[in-house]
Amino acid sequence: MPGRRNGCRAAVEQCGGKGQGETKGTGNMALYTPAYTPNGDEIAVIETSKGTIRVKLAGKDAPIHVGNFVELAQKGFYDGLRFHRYVADFVIQGGCPNTRNLTAEQLQTDSYAGPRAGTGGPGYSIKEEFTTNPNNVHNDGTLAMARSSNPNSAGSQFYFCLGPQPFLDSGYTVFGDTIEGRDVIGALRVGDEIISIKIENANE
Repeated sequence: MPGRRNGCRAAVEQCGGKGQGETKGTGNMALYTPAYTPNGDEIAVIETSKGTIRVKLAGKDAPIHVGNFVELAQKGFYDGLRFHRYVADFVIQGGCPNTRNLTAEQLQTDSYAGPRAGTGGPGYSIKEEFTTNPNNVHNDGTLAMARSSNPNSAGSQFYFCLGPQPFLDSGYTVFGDTIEGRDVIGALRVGDEIISIKIENANE
């Protein structure tokens, strides 16, 4: 993975896949359009092994990212995954399905075989929204999507900012801001578990 000043690119290699919404082929990748349409009031309640984080999702500013995140959360995609990347004063990153069957010790010591943490996704990618989000600002506690060098390669991996990161504003899509639990975010490290993600105020 790249260093801090190269951004949060997680080298996510995502191949084409099908979900409940629409997929559009773009070379070797399928861009997924979520079926879920955000109402703008959604709140993500993220239960971790260090405590609870509540995030106001930016459904009006980044509807594709929020719709995708809500769908994955409601399917239980994130339940049981572990945070796999921590850089002090930068980000804590999770959402890679390759961490599901790994222990905290395996991630912390990098002592495991099989697909690498940080290279997994949902089997599709979504269109970037950092060029259309009018409030695409990386503040302390901001929730945003990781991606590879392709701008349209985000899928499931997300990160929380550990302090303002303005140099990411022009290249990574922000889709939420923490309203409770910044102390929890600050305590998270590699190997900590995402117990569950529930969405409050979601559409029926």
